[in-house]
Amino acid sequence: MTTHEILGKQVAMPVQIRKATAFMAMYSVPTAAAQRLIDPTGLEILQFRPGRGLCGLVFVDYVDGDLGPYNEFGVVFMVRDHRTRGGSVPGDLRALATGGAGALIHQLPVDGDFTLAAGRGIWGFPKVLADFTADHASDVKHASVGQDGRLIVDLRVKKGLRAPGGSTGTTMQAYSHIDAITRCTSWEMNPSGVRTRLGGAEVTLGTHPIADELRSLGLPRRALMTTAIPDLKMTFGDATVV
Repeated sequence: MTTHEILGKQVAMPVQIRKATAFMAMYSVPTAAAQRLIDPTGLEILQFRPGRGLCGLVFVDYVDGDLGPYNEFGVVFMVRDHRTRGGSVPGDLRALATGGAGALIHQLPVDGDFTLAAGRGIWGFPKVLADFTADHASDVKHASVGQDGRLIVDLRVKKGLRAPGGSTGTTMQAYSHIDAITRCTSWEMNPSGVRTRLGGAEVTLGTHPIADELRSLGLPRRALMTTAIPDLKMTFGDATVV
């Protein structure tokens, strides 16, 4: 078992998140515009149809975990496995269906110093400090995130239907990129009580540079689908450089 020293504390691997809640909206975005944003990573945007990729906006409230309690907002792109180059739409769809796709954590504001240091130091996640307001308890989930007095995103997600089975554990490769290094981390998720629906999101973009990035992808626009997870457990392994 490996450990990492973060701000004078030992963090043992893998890191366990015993209780979190989350909600997200998934958007169709132009492949070319998304690829320009992620080109420094060396990864490729996955296409679910010709010329279109997938971008998720997700808010997470970490209630009980090895890094302590904190809020997080992520801009996530679905990407091809780093060992795959020049894939096709049918191949990308198979990867989505079989768990062979990866998730690039492109932006990751948080509201805690310890998780910021751990995220950047252990996994290379692009965490930055930000300010949050969040309501994960109401039927309509609502959160906003800003930095230095500038709004990044305000997101509302309406109540969906119970997903079949209510819980599906999955393991995904999470990619990160900071300081010109791309890393890959095994990310295990065990959700319960999942609700989902087509559309169902209201998004407002602010004046922050992250909001400008999202505008370059054509947001705000109608979400493909939204998901709310009232009970989420996660495990993060060590990162490897790719």
